[in-house]
Parts: sequence; structure tokens; C-alpha cells
Amino acid sequence: MNIVLFEPEIPWNTGNIGRTCVAAGSALHLVGRLGFRIDAREVRRSGLDYWPELKLFRHEDFEAFEEALPQGASVLVFSTKGTRSFWEAPYRKESYLVFGRESSGLPLHIRRRYKRSLFRIPMDRGARSLNLSTAVGIVLYDGLRQILAESSRD
Repeated sequence: MNIVLFEPEIPWNTGNIGRTCVAAGSALHLVGRLGFRIDAREVRRSGLDYWPELKLFRHEDFEAFEEALPQGASVLVFSTKGTRSFWEAPYRKESYLVFGRESSGLPLHIRRRYKRSLFRIPMDRGARSLNLSTAVGIVLYDGLRQILAESSRD
């Protein structure tokens, strides 16, 4: 699967997510303006020695990301504004799992465009959101679990 971060702001989160991507065999797509330099010490430190192994793609903006998508790509979008649980998401091996900024999530135009593919991670009332790297890990590994369960039934 592919992890897509729209305008990530915190280098440690991106480093941790890159490390998770390597462990899961996933690619990481960074979209739009970053809140840090990709070669920042903090990114390398949190990504440890995994960073050179990362399949990393950079897209100037969300439109450029969409243009790079293969025909019929599975795009699943995750936001606290979603109404359906991530457990209901139709994961595929080649899915693109899209997450927003740490401070403000995904812009309304992206959530509207992908409203049929918009999911959330359930949380107790009072919790606004999870850390971005935690959210990515939860969604990615549950998607992998679902795909593995389906392939073992075949």
C-alpha cells in the first residue's frame, strides 16, 4: 500500500512514518508544502537507518499527486471528519491511504472530492485527534491485516 501525507508539518512524524513504510513494504508520498526540509536531521533521526531504503515520492501539490495516480487507483482518505470507520475501508494492496496536516487535517475540497472514500479512526469523546504517525500505523497495519485475511481465504 501507499501512504500519502498532505503537507506534513512535523519532521519526527514523517521520519517515523517513513520507518513504518519500510517495515510494511509501503511507499511514502509527500504532497505539497512541507513544514520542514526533507533532509532535516530530525527526519533522519526518527527514520533511523531505514530512511535510505524508503520508496519516497514527492508531489508538488495534490493535483500533481492525482495526475501521477494509475487509472482506477484506490484512494482512501482518513480524517476526523469522516463518518465511516477505517474498519469499513475497502483496502487493496495498491491502495493510496491519504492523511492530512498535523494541525488542520485535510482541506475541505479534498474531503468533498473523496467523500465516498472518507474514513475515520473512532475515538472517545473529548479526543480531537491522534498523532499522525500513530494514525498511519493503525490504518496501514489494519489494512494489511484485512488483505492478508482475504488472501488466506482464497
